[in-house]
Amino acid sequence: MGYAVRDYVAEDEPSWLRCRVLSFLGTAVHDDAVPAKPEVGGAELVAVDGDVVIGILDLALHGDLATIETIAVHPDHQHRGIGGALLSRAKSRARALGATTLDAWTRDYPPTLRWYRAMGFSESDHYLHVIADQRTSADEPARAVVPRPGLRVVRAFLHAEPAEEAGLRREFARVHGCRRFAMPLRGQLGGRGDHVDHRAVAQDGHRQR
Repeated sequence: MGYAVRDYVAEDEPSWLRCRVLSFLGTAVHDDAVPAKPEVGGAELVAVDGDVVIGILDLALHGDLATIETIAVHPDHQHRGIGGALLSRAKSRARALGATTLDAWTRDYPPTLRWYRAMGFSESDHYLHVIADQRTSADEPARAVVPRPGLRVVRAFLHAEPAEEAGLRREFARVHGCRRFAMPLRGQLGGRGDHVDHRAVAQDGHRQR
C-alpha cells in the first residue's frame, strides 16, 4: 500500500493528533501530548494513506535556520521510508525558503538518534531535561523546586547542564539528554534522504522549551 507526502490542511488535524500521540508512545517523549496542532510558521508536511495521516513533519523558519519542530511516523507504518520521504521534502522546502541549515532537538531515544545520524545529521550541542513527578516518587517535585506559599508542586519540567547529569540521575527517575542535530543545506542536493527509501523510524524532533 502506498502513501503520499503533501502539505498539511486543517481537515487533517484529528488524524494528525492521533498520529503524533501514537508515535510517541514507548519513547522518551511519551507524555508530550497536545490538544491541537501547534502553528509553526514554516512548512507543515504530512504523509497520508488515503485520508489517514501516517507521518508528520513541522518545520519552523528562523532567518536562515530551519528547525524540525516535530517529526513522527505512525507505529503501524514505520520502516517504510516515510521519515526519509518527509525529510527529503522538508529539505527542499527549507532551501526554497532561504534556509542554509536544518536542525532538530530531540531526546535521547536510541532509534531516533540512529535515524538522525543515518540521515546525515551531525550532533553539536546538548543539555538535560529533568522531569520531577510525584507519580514517580512522592518527594521528587519538592526536591526539585521550592513552591510559593500555598502551592504544592505536583510535576516540574526543568533544564540542566550536562555536567550535573550524574548527580541528577541519582535523584530523579527521568533525566533525558536533549541533543541538537544539524546539517548544512547548501550543496546538499542529491544527499542522504533525497532519493533513498530509508528503513528507519523518526519519532520526534520537538524541543520542549
